[in-house]
Amino acid sequence: MRDTIKKHSDFLTAPEGPGAITALFFVHAKAAKIPNNARYGLVAAKRTFKLAVHRNRAKRLLRDWIAYADANNLLAPEFDYIFIARGAILNASRDQGRAEMAKALQHIMQKYVIKYRKSLQKNS
Repeated sequence: MRDTIKKHSDFLTAPEGPGAITALFFVHAKAAKIPNNARYGLVAAKRTFKLAVHRNRAKRLLRDWIAYADANNLLAPEFDYIFIARGAILNASRDQGRAEMAKALQHIMQKYVIKYRKSLQKNS
């Protein structure tokens, strides 16, 4: 499992950075500070989830889906990921969430990671 992002400054992503939107969450990616030690961060805002129980459940679901994606090599090691929970996440099933996670990460992989890897090879 990957390390987690804990500092606020690490959560800031470039506005043109890769991202994907699903009904359950947003995901933003940015180049990792240390490529071999890519991390992830979770956001469950108090504005979206009024009760702490709901915020904790949203983060717990995201962690489960991230573990599934990491086991299936859907997370690129060159990127740090920020996952922002949306209100609909509380009604999602485990299988539905895993499918949404896979779809969002494959979108980022196809559109951005492959280009990022090619640009690294050109600069080397």
